[in-house]
Amino acid sequence: MEYGLSFSATDLAQTRFAVSPMWEVVTSFRLLREETDPPMHRHWAGQVRPRLVRAGLDRGWLAALIPGNGYLADFLNPTPAGPFPELPAELAAIRRSTPEQVRADLAVLAQKSTRPTPRLRLLHEEPEAVLEKVTAEIETYWELALAPYWPRIRQLLEADVFHRARQVAEHGSAHVLNELHESVSWDAGTLSMVRRHCMMRRADTGSGLLLVPSAFAWPRVLTRSVAPEPPQLAYPARGIGTLWEPRTTEPSDAIAAVLGRSRALLLAELDVPASTTQLARHSGLSTAAVSQHLVALRNAGLVTAHRNGRSVLYARTAIADALLCPATAGTA
Repeated sequence: MEYGLSFSATDLAQTRFAVSPMWEVVTSFRLLREETDPPMHRHWAGQVRPRLVRAGLDRGWLAALIPGNGYLADFLNPTPAGPFPELPAELAAIRRSTPEQVRADLAVLAQKSTRPTPRLRLLHEEPEAVLEKVTAEIETYWELALAPYWPRIRQLLEADVFHRARQVAEHGSAHVLNELHESVSWDAGTLSMVRRHCMMRRADTGSGLLLVPSAFAWPRVLTRSVAPEPPQLAYPARGIGTLWEPRTTEPSDAIAAVLGRSRALLLAELDVPASTTQLARHSGLSTAAVSQHLVALRNAGLVTAHRNGRSVLYARTAIADALLCPATAGTA
């Protein structure tokens, strides 16, 4: 089945891109609910899924609101105010969702055969109070599943936006809209989408179009249509297949000369987020030495720390990636 989103000159003028942390939350959580992980995300899922089970997030609010397939509650993906919103801003927008919108979304979930649960019934009865619990759980999910990897994910998404913005400048909007996804095509002022889960019509939306690249939406596109807001279309970002490829295996002599051999080694080991104990085991350094070096690296903005139960996971920042991999940093 095919659906079309018609465009006026004003709609084209109001078409824009945005990188949305909340779209990565909902698409990655849905991916983790699948029985078989896509090969490109298998390593990430293998690391993250046990953390979620230990935290009970596999049976919490997100599990109730994000079914394995089909409709996603629209209030989870508020319209970003700018091109690169931060998670706190999107969570604040979720908390501002009206009771009417929340209840309307829950009604659609019920129509799509999602079994009513005590959590969804409570959300229907007390949406304003329960949204605080939902956003608190989203923050926990973010810390466990996405924050340690966010510099790498965001770099991929930003590269997609910059590439497509350049394509718009060189070839026009029609060329870019035709290349978003195999199920999306542009012709005679209409953006057509094949397959039922891509349903989106101008009569159900506001003006313009918000295009959101995603690391976890593959292999499909996802949409949001809530008038009078612009429709949103989340599509698989370019280069997803290389997202989890190792960036480096050994620090260069030049980086070691500046940071010191031990700190450069630890940065190289953090190609995958790890705890102090894991880093000590892999690097051969003592736990105390690793801890001391990590404090210095964190103060310099080269690593971030994210709590995982009783331990803390450390991850490289985009700045550290650029230091270790100057040839690939920022490439589209």
